[in-house]
Formats: sequence, structure tokens, C-alpha cells
Amino acid sequence: MVFYFADLKKLEQAILLADRRMLLLAILLVLSWLGVRALLWRTLLQEKASYPAVFWTMNEGYLLNNVLPFRLGEIARAFILSRKAPVGFWEVLSTIILERILDLTMAVGLLFTTLPFVVGGSNQLPIALTMAGVVLMALFTLYLLARNREWTIGVFDKITARFPRLRKLAGNAVPAFINGLAILTDGRRFLKAVFLVVLNWLIAIFEYHVLIVAFIPAAKLLWSGFALAVTALGIAAPSSPGALGVFEAAMVGSLAIFGVDASAALAAAITAHLLQYLVTGVLGIYGLVIDGESLAGLYRRVRNLQPDGKV
Repeated sequence: MVFYFADLKKLEQAILLADRRMLLLAILLVLSWLGVRALLWRTLLQEKASYPAVFWTMNEGYLLNNVLPFRLGEIARAFILSRKAPVGFWEVLSTIILERILDLTMAVGLLFTTLPFVVGGSNQLPIALTMAGVVLMALFTLYLLARNREWTIGVFDKITARFPRLRKLAGNAVPAFINGLAILTDGRRFLKAVFLVVLNWLIAIFEYHVLIVAFIPAAKLLWSGFALAVTALGIAAPSSPGALGVFEAAMVGSLAIFGVDASAALAAAITAHLLQYLVTGVLGIYGLVIDGESLAGLYRRVRNLQPDGKV
């Protein structure tokens, strides 16, 4: 669909005329984003794993997300880190889910901030407020589960008392999952996580802006913020490997609101996606090498995961 609306000759011209300096700066921003992202995840893990272990595992997961559908890389990085650090699979997975919720909170907040300037009025605010409310409610629910750990486990035990098979499958997973949410009740660590996720998103906004300006010199920072919010929400649900196609459609559609030519917008979207593939791909492959893993072997291990996180 995206290629249908784009002029291929204009697309080729836009790529050839792109500002190479901006593209180099974008690579540095991607690396900075990954560095802060690893700090954020390590904070959510309550520093139970070393920074190198978290950084390389994160990129291995991103590499798998790029080649496998339905975000299987998220399951893979929970499995990989549980083998490197003294933290269980389900506990790691809960921090990944929390990370995703924080991302959705930022995406909705960014959309809520930019939308009034985009539509020139407040008639779309109820939609943004509803989205913000849903995400914040999910975060608050996780907080309550973490705050009332014993009560949550007790309720689970009562529910599964009549279903022995369900208790056998998830009996160990639920307490471990709740343990992973403990940061929500740790004020200092949670504030640190909030600071890091905000910093991470500020870097992402400038990364998007640099990439868009490389193809559309007159682009404004507002366009980049809005495009990032729409794209992040567009690829939030599991889809194709690396959100291929979905990412491009969301970015081109968001920039079209500002009257940006579809060909120039597609050139920026393809470049942004390609940079993500290349940087996380190189780092992910290196991480697999130092861990003595392979893509095929890791995929088999993830497919054979048991409910307790063991192969």
C-alpha cells in the first residue's frame, strides 16, 4: 500500500539527495538510544544483571524481533537473560512487559501533547485522553499487584484450586512475575526508571527529527514528535517481523497530515527502519557470538520453552 501511493522515481531521487551528515548523526543517536535503553531495562531488573549482559541480551532480542513475527524476540531475551543472571524467566518477562507499558504511556503522552497542534483544535482530545486513561490504568493495576503480592498470590491459589493443571502450569510463574514488578513499589528506582524512559524518548524524537530533516529539510520538530507517537502506537501490537510494512505505513501516514509527499516520507521511513535493522542486527549478532548462540538454535530453544521458563 505504501509503495502504491509513492512515486518510485521520486523515492529514488529523495534517497540519492538525502543529507549524509544527518544520517551519520542518526546512527550516533540510535547507539545513544540503545545505551540508555539498556540502563532503563537494568533499572527495571533492579540491577540484578550486569550492564553488559543486559545490553547484549537486549540487542539479541531486537535481532530476533527483526526476523521473527509476533515479537518473539521479547520472549527470547527473557530466556537469554535468565541464563546469564540470577533472575528467573518470568521475572525477566514481567520487566519487559513493564517496559512496554512505560513505552505506551510515553507514546500516548506524546500523542496527547502534539495532537492539539496537529488538528488545530481540541475535538480529538477525548480520544487521546481515553488512550492515556487505559494505559495508566494498566500501569496502576500492575502497581496494585506488586503492592499486594501475598494477596495476589492468594487469589491466584483460590482460583486455580479447582484447576490442578492450570496451577501446575503457572504455579511458579505467577510469584516470579509479581517479583519482577517490585520496582513499582520502590520509589527511588521507579523515579530513576521514569527519568530514563523520558530521556530515551527525547533521544528518539531527535533521532526521528534528524532522519526526517535528511529528506525533508523544512520539517519541524512537531512533525517528528507526532510521527514517533503514531509509529510507536502503530507497531505496539505484535505483527510482521520487525513490523515490516506496518512501521512504514504508520510513519508515512503521520507525515501525510503535514502535507509531506509520500515518496519523501517513505524514503525517511525506509531509512529509519534500515538503520534500526543494521545497528541492532550487528550488535545482536555480536551478542549471539559472545554467548555462543545461533539464531536457529535460539529459535528452537524459545519454541521449546516450558511454562516454568525451562527448555
